[in-house]
Amino acid sequence: MFEQFFYQEKGLFLQSLHPAAALTYLGVLLVLALIFTNPLYLLGLLLVVVLAIIAAQGMATWEVYFRLSLGMMVLVIIINPLVVHAGETIIWWGPRLPVFGPLTVSLEAICYGAAMSVRLLTIISVFCLYNLIIHPDKALSLLARLASRSALVLSLATRMFPAMMRQLENIREVQVMRGVDFNAGTLKERLPKYASLINILLLSSLEDSLEIAEAMQARAFGSGRRTCYRRDTWRPRDSLCLGGSILALVVAFYGQLTGASTFIYYPQLSYLLNSRMTIILLIIMLLALSVPVFMSWGWRRCLYFKARI
Repeated sequence: MFEQFFYQEKGLFLQSLHPAAALTYLGVLLVLALIFTNPLYLLGLLLVVVLAIIAAQGMATWEVYFRLSLGMMVLVIIINPLVVHAGETIIWWGPRLPVFGPLTVSLEAICYGAAMSVRLLTIISVFCLYNLIIHPDKALSLLARLASRSALVLSLATRMFPAMMRQLENIREVQVMRGVDFNAGTLKERLPKYASLINILLLSSLEDSLEIAEAMQARAFGSGRRTCYRRDTWRPRDSLCLGGSILALVVAFYGQLTGASTFIYYPQLSYLLNSRMTIILLIIMLLALSVPVFMSWGWRRCLYFKARI
């Protein structure tokens, strides 16, 4: 059940990227999702992230993320108009409350709540894409070059939850093979059965921690300069992805500085298309961010292209 939330090696193009290039790409997506307020740009970013998730064969996983975030999105859309009264286009007048004053709902507040819900979904989708394409050990190996001990702690922490869930499932299967029925009986009768699972899991985790300590000691951890077991090769595909990410970031900041990609919600809604430059910058940014998606499509269908990049 929980396997889809963790990284799974599938031999895909996006998984073959250098961790530095992949992290830069994801970082640019996250930064752009945070700085943009224009609904067109937010929807475009969401479209790019969803296309990348499709290229990573993770739509089933993204649907779970979408269902989990749908409740938060609805809350944002509902609560923001009820709390914020800065808009001038009032579409509903409510009763006067003792502390909050007159309850009003403005069109600007509804649009802002809807845009922020799209931003929230985009950010959650970026983290979903991170789990699909980047191995945690590869990502933390970059940090290990600067702070090896901190990287080790992060590596152990990130693998703890998925390892515990797999171990818990294995323990449960063993208990079922021994005749333990976790669904039979009342809640009071089932609690001791689940308590035994937690007890066994705790003992197994302590044994695993001792094994990790012994392995670190056998590898002489902390005795000298850190060595590298494997090195990730920088390929042309990584340069193309990095170039597209940097181009998208430059275009985005240019649009923010010139006002071509900005959008004002309060006190009145501004125009979605401020000028022709708004569409031009949006198209350039989306094409630059879609470079990994296009290369993933060519990587699957053209052996020559796959060999060249």
